[in-house]
Amino acid sequence: QVQLVESGGELVQAGGSLRLSCAASGRTFGNYAMGWFRQASGKEREFVAAVSRSGSTKSYADSVKGRFTLSRDSAKNTVYLQLNSLKPEDTAVYYCAAVSLGGGYYYYTPRSQYEFTYWGQGTQVTVSS
Repeated sequence: QVQLVESGGELVQAGGSLRLSCAASGRTFGNYAMGWFRQASGKEREFVAAVSRSGSTKSYADSVKGRFTLSRDSAKNTVYLQLNSLKPEDTAVYYCAAVSLGGGYYYYTPRSQYEFTYWGQGTQVTVSS
């Protein structure tokens, strides 16, 4: 089992940047593919980005491609989501998620929320215009 704690969300002006962090507990961080999702008020939760167990494969939603960058630091059991060129429509609660995958899925990046097992509590990102 893994526990996830997000941080880094805050109020920022349009065009600004933020870095979100997701710290994972446990000693088997390398067994987990990691992802970020977001949910705006009154909307469905949507995929933002994911990284494979290997760290070498990443996947992004079209709406954030070229602006957001996901990375993982296995030494710190942490994944980061760098948010650049922020827009008001990026305003949402951002959730970190994790799923344990076998060796056959070492390079796989899940994109559906139903593929993930563990979730953090979320961190609020608000982008003002």
